[in-house]
Amino acid sequence: MALATRTDKRTDKRPSLPRTLWDSTVGKKTVMAVSGLIMLSYLVVHMMGNLKIFFGAGQFDSYAHWLRTIGEPFLHYEWALWLIRVVLVAAVVGHAVAAYQLSRRDIRARPRGYVHKRARASYATRTMRWGGIILALFIVWHILDLTTGTVHSGFRPGHPYQNVVDTFSTWWGNTIYLVAMAALALHVQHGFWSAAQTLGVGNATRDRVLKALANVLAVLLFAGFVSVPVAVMTGVVS
Repeated sequence: MALATRTDKRTDKRPSLPRTLWDSTVGKKTVMAVSGLIMLSYLVVHMMGNLKIFFGAGQFDSYAHWLRTIGEPFLHYEWALWLIRVVLVAAVVGHAVAAYQLSRRDIRARPRGYVHKRARASYATRTMRWGGIILALFIVWHILDLTTGTVHSGFRPGHPYQNVVDTFSTWWGNTIYLVAMAALALHVQHGFWSAAQTLGVGNATRDRVLKALANVLAVLLFAGFVSVPVAVMTGVVS
């Protein structure tokens, strides 16, 4: 028996459905849309929580403490808060990676001799990439400033009201925050409408409504977040 049986083992397996979706442009845009809406929902809630600072130190500090006790006694101290943080980190990473890969794919697809810029691109569209970088850097700074206190020399654990007032009592703290909030407003203005298109919500009749809603969200978020440093600068909150 000199005959040898050949086993045709195929090593090229079909990629899984999640991998296939992730490798596609539509899949990456969907990840950006879903993760963007998760972050937008958090921003709305976060802004509303920030506005509690206008009710005084007691209300604001109590709210910050409540965030750490959500779900007790079923959940332990800060478990719910850490769960929220994990979801947010996953959304931020997924959003950033998908945006970067789509950007690289778009650059590779352009003709080499392409010189003229598309006139129809809005200011928000042209600044989405830089806005994303600004926001990423701001998130790192914001955490180190008001969560861990690493870059905040006067940080006092357990006193969020005083920490916020202390941060916005400096010109550089206000400058960083105002620039980041301007970038956020532009990002939301374009991103919300883009997410609606990706998820199939938008159409010819809804476009005006979606664009108007995107503008309203951008203005409200900018005004809500910026009202805190402005209040500290003007002495309304001290």
